[in-house]
Amino acid sequence: MSSPQHAHASLDGLVMGDAFGDGWFTRSDESPEELWAARELRPVPWLWTDDSAMAFVLFAHLVEHGEVQPGGLAREFAAEYEREPGRKYGPSMHSVLRRIGEGEDWQTVTTGQFGGQGSYGNGAAMRVTPLGAWFRDDLKVAAEQARLSALTTHAHPEAVAGAVAVAVAAALAAAGAGQQAAPRAEFLREVASHLPESDVRSGLLVAANFSERTSVRHAASVLGSGTLISAPDTVPYSLWSAAGHPDDLPEALWQTVAGWGDRDTTCAIAGGVVAARTGTGDIPADWREAREAIPAWSGWNSLTAAHQSCA
Repeated sequence: MSSPQHAHASLDGLVMGDAFGDGWFTRSDESPEELWAARELRPVPWLWTDDSAMAFVLFAHLVEHGEVQPGGLAREFAAEYEREPGRKYGPSMHSVLRRIGEGEDWQTVTTGQFGGQGSYGNGAAMRVTPLGAWFRDDLKVAAEQARLSALTTHAHPEAVAGAVAVAVAAALAAAGAGQQAAPRAEFLREVASHLPESDVRSGLLVAANFSERTSVRHAASVLGSGTLISAPDTVPYSLWSAAGHPDDLPEALWQTVAGWGDRDTTCAIAGGVVAARTGTGDIPADWREAREAIPAWSGWNSLTAAHQSCA
């Protein structure tokens, strides 16, 4: 069975995390660490980026089809890129999405990237939490659907592993709504158990072995926080952060952004995972007013059940 309500909430959390995190790419004359320590919010409006744009496409695809149909999804990603290419897409995605939009075979395009290795960026992971929440009742299905969704743009096994990890994390979070959250280490090991041998899996297991007293700074320095824009450099940190604040979405975002790095993407992942469990009722009103609206075409307005509380 699918769970559109949890996917709806996860999308809301993802977009909030994306927009919140992107605002923390501060001017050169500002100290983000000092602003963060003072809990000083960034100026409005908070605009979402390619993380959200691709998540909207994926969510709308699930609303329409109930499953990932890779060829159609690849073309839908390309169409959204053509409509609004200025959403901070990664360098390689400009070429990928343009070529697919011009009619080239999506598999040929994606597998041909980087000398035939495919992209191992974090773009397949950043958009996938709503899918994981959608398939919360079957982790194997969530993992397979995430794999298919990743391959539409990212053919490298690490990028696929990153997407699967995030989807499984979101599925576990959604399945656990209303129950006591699993300890951070247990949660991360469970996610890792669904992955093949990979740097993403290794990073999750390293994170699972951290002390409960491990600081954000230390976790980011060991795991990476997206500075390399790769799945191995982004996913373990993002899920470590989400798993540490499973019942407090705003605090999860405050803590996640403090790893700096690719802060819109780390916050999008963490926000989507936590919201799959908690809903988004604890988002402060001024945050919601600051955030750019979610477009109706995503299927957002078609689900009228309250996503404010999924428990």
